[in-house]
Amino acid sequence: MKRNTLLLTILFLTIGFGSVFAQESDPAVKRAQNIFIELGGQGLTFTANYDSRFTNNRDGLGGRAGIGYYSQDGDKITTVPLSLNYLMGKGNKFFEMGLGATFISTSGNSEVLFNKNESNVIGTLSFFYRVQPADGGFSFRAGLSPVFSKDFFLPYYGGLSLGYTF
Repeated sequence: MKRNTLLLTILFLTIGFGSVFAQESDPAVKRAQNIFIELGGQGLTFTANYDSRFTNNRDGLGGRAGIGYYSQDGDKITTVPLSLNYLMGKGNKFFEMGLGATFISTSGNSEVLFNKNESNVIGTLSFFYRVQPADGGFSFRAGLSPVFSKDFFLPYYGGLSLGYTF
């Protein structure tokens, strides 16, 4: 329980500090919003996600929420990734850095990284290359998403996302 409280505290502190240092928004620029599907990454499985900037900018501070599900041979995993991210770049190409937490619920008989039939919260990072068109359209993300808890650290976990920017 202490681990879950610590991860949630880190996430809320990051939100608070991010709001203090957020960029001034440009009223002529529409904020970037994305919907995408992701394999791997902060959701660990196959997830559907929504991502948006907090101000009217194509870059800067934003957040992401999603839901994922995977089932095989009676084993099931449901994930809910939540994270803050910061985009740096120009035009339609960006580098994304993020910090988040992913809620995981498992059921079945196998035990891979997580205790069977249990819920967990793990920490996640994101280091992604992102193509996000200014006028909307197809978006793409690929990169590394290290995952961690008190029991393990996977530094080379990756992800690939395809979606739509609007």
